[in-house]
Amino acid sequence: MSILRDDKQTVGSLSLAEERLLDSIDEAALVQDLVDQIRIPSVTGTDAESELQNRVASQLDGLGFDVDAWKLDLPMLQSHADFPGIEAPRTEGYGVVGSLGPAGTPAIVLQGHVDVVPIGDPDKWVDRDPFSGSVREGAVHGRGACDMKAGSAANLAVARALVASGVTLERGFALHSVVSEEDGGLGAFATLLRGHGGDAAVITEPTSGRIVVANAGALTFELRVAGRAAHGSTRLEGHSAIDAFLPIYAAMHELERERNRRPDRLFADYPLPYPISLGTVRTGDWASSVPDLLIAEGRLGVQLGEDVRQARLSFESAIAAAAARDPWLRDNPVEVAWPGGQFASGWIETHHPLVDEMSAAIGDVERRQPLLGAAPYGSDLRLYSGMAGIPSLHYGPGDVRCAHAPREQVLIDELVRCTRSLALLVARRCGAHL
Repeated sequence: MSILRDDKQTVGSLSLAEERLLDSIDEAALVQDLVDQIRIPSVTGTDAESELQNRVASQLDGLGFDVDAWKLDLPMLQSHADFPGIEAPRTEGYGVVGSLGPAGTPAIVLQGHVDVVPIGDPDKWVDRDPFSGSVREGAVHGRGACDMKAGSAANLAVARALVASGVTLERGFALHSVVSEEDGGLGAFATLLRGHGGDAAVITEPTSGRIVVANAGALTFELRVAGRAAHGSTRLEGHSAIDAFLPIYAAMHELERERNRRPDRLFADYPLPYPISLGTVRTGDWASSVPDLLIAEGRLGVQLGEDVRQARLSFESAIAAAAARDPWLRDNPVEVAWPGGQFASGWIETHHPLVDEMSAAIGDVERRQPLLGAAPYGSDLRLYSGMAGIPSLHYGPGDVRCAHAPREQVLIDELVRCTRSLALLVARRCGAHL
């Protein structure tokens, strides 16, 4: 049971104010808002990303929130010593923060990103329209349904309920809506640099019912492997860049095995918490020519608490050692670069009060004891916790296994349950009363 002021009446474990707040969550509006968000194809770096941010700002303004909506100063951000990197071309971006309640540092921040990844092959989607936002079989479908427009819709539903319920907040609440999470976290970086913070934050990424208290990092790398061109009919006169890459590829797999030998127990649900994966491989420009260059891009998983410089060094050393054992690569060194997103790991101590408060809210709303876990992907958590020192965790609707996939969806029941748990956490952190 939460600690309540003497002038608050309670019903079971909930105060009357908390009951009213939960009753004020409009479930139909929550689902419709998610559908509407999915129908805006806000792929990272596109104009639609800005369109959705402007929509969020308008919604918060209509609710009476104090809204800070600003255009990102891209040159300034990119020249900053701690710039987190980007991968998608970008000409603009917007930040949106809505605040409600007394001035001062907000007691709690709910944060979500509006950008989504590209759709891939549209023929692999059942609906053929990845941005339809179709509702069927108890779920909302489409790109971003899980990652993470469901979480963003939940945050906005909490904001609407705070206003509709008429509760008074003793301490402030803030909603952060950011861009560019998928390719590095530029939006969160800009929001924190602008001075927006809080005593604690919940990032409503999909967590499959768990409270995620840590996430691994991810560093984008690029490899350039040289070959020697020749006519395909006399290929022995050349040296294929593909063949040159094979020992490097094997070395990456061996490094991956080594780095995953003793993962943190929080990764019990993940057999490979720190993957090294290739996303693109490009080589050759003519079918009957031996390719003279291979360019491979991928991501290196960063262990919890590992310095990103040490992570890069371990990767570069493994590549260099493999090249030293190969006659061709000894004379033609592999070039390693680190473009794109550079996610460090992030975490909150499992005994932090925010973890207990989130767990208690879930218990009172969803009638279950949530498990704690970690996620094998990078997120904005490491910026809120590491850069800004804001204790932060993940809790939100959806299963990350559906993210970035043509089956992307979120269950409506789960969306509603998570929204109610988040609303109760906000009520308690902000001292909601009638």
